[in-house]
Amino acid sequence: MMDPTSADPPLRKPVNTLAIVPTKSSKITVLARKAYNVLLYLAQEQGIDQEVYRAPLQSVLRGIDFNSHAREIVKQHLRAMVSTTVEWQSPTSGEGEAWNVAGLLAHAKLYKQSGENWVEWSFAPNIKHELLEPQRFARLRLDVISQLRRHAGVVLYEICSRYRDVGLTARQPWPWWRPVLTGSPDSEDSIKQEYRFFKRDTLKLAIAEVNAVTDLDVELIEHRAGRFIADIQFRISKKQQATLPLGRAPQPVDLTQVARARAAGLRDEDAENLIHAHGNDAMSAALDALEKRAASDFPEPLRDPHRYLRALLVSTSASAAKAAADPMAAPDARETQVAAAAVEGWTSEWVGRRRAAVIAEFEALPAQQQSDWTDRLRLQLAERGVHPSIRRRLDTHGWKHQLVLGEFIKFYKGPDWDKPGPQDLLAIAAEQSARVR
Repeated sequence: MMDPTSADPPLRKPVNTLAIVPTKSSKITVLARKAYNVLLYLAQEQGIDQEVYRAPLQSVLRGIDFNSHAREIVKQHLRAMVSTTVEWQSPTSGEGEAWNVAGLLAHAKLYKQSGENWVEWSFAPNIKHELLEPQRFARLRLDVISQLRRHAGVVLYEICSRYRDVGLTARQPWPWWRPVLTGSPDSEDSIKQEYRFFKRDTLKLAIAEVNAVTDLDVELIEHRAGRFIADIQFRISKKQQATLPLGRAPQPVDLTQVARARAAGLRDEDAENLIHAHGNDAMSAALDALEKRAASDFPEPLRDPHRYLRALLVSTSASAAKAAADPMAAPDARETQVAAAAVEGWTSEWVGRRRAAVIAEFEALPAQQQSDWTDRLRLQLAERGVHPSIRRRLDTHGWKHQLVLGEFIKFYKGPDWDKPGPQDLLAIAAEQSARVR
């Protein structure tokens, strides 16, 4: 087995940076944490003697073309790293030096040089040495971290990597883990949270992700005080499989979907929350549907892109989760009927809208073009031997007659005019779901 810590070279992340917690109401997002890891890695590569550190922007962030939208996203993340003060603490009480509260970065700068976009940054003097030449550190595989989508998953993997050779993390009161794993300081509401909800919403999801994606297997250990859970820790074991070594340069953090969501009218925070909940792939597919819906004002303009996208993702995720739970099981007859009825309803809604749109489109044509189409339809119906009653209705009542309309639209738009694609049905489902929320 290849030792994952022998990758060339891993990030040596100081133990006091593993369990950081913002001191105010700000939040450390998963994308910000990943980007900070990349900046720290590049700074360690450049050496401690540098006063400031520089790198091409594309080596830090992917999906950024530096247009106005993308530039604002970059500025927002860098601004947060400079302005967000954090408590630096080791996952093991009393381990490491005592640090002051400090920002993640001391300064950040964006500039263009020789046609290429660059980022410049520095660290606070009181923590720079420990950041770049740490005495106690965790060896982290950034290629592994890049595959994790949850902030709690990233943090849990980083902390467990610190103890991979020990096999057991430090034991801490469970409320200690809450701000560490979520990246948010405790609030009046969060401190009232019961352990079972924290376990359900944060712990289980983080553990499942680490076990599914990384080179570690993690197990939760609960310590009781009477009837209640007081402390928790994690048992760690290394997977018995080879892993690919890390290249000289870590993968840049992908902001593609955030940039697309911002262009569609979403706030960056809302986009990151949706990516956190559903993943990049689901977000990408949902944005495709959103962009298609936003391009059309029929039956009315899209008024709330965030609500529409969220409903679409929730609807899709629910279906996927159900299938993933037992993909080999035959669905119950009732479930089959319900699903079929839902699809039928979405199809009917889409066809109705499509019919109305085609009619509106045709009526907007000049009178002569409408007459030409009607004449061609009359000849086509005769050639096909369509029932004389339909042709008579065309002559007496025109193309909008109930008996003629279907034949007309098929002739005007083609035989597949009433067959929606999967994205069309998903868009209808999302819209209907949004209405009831």
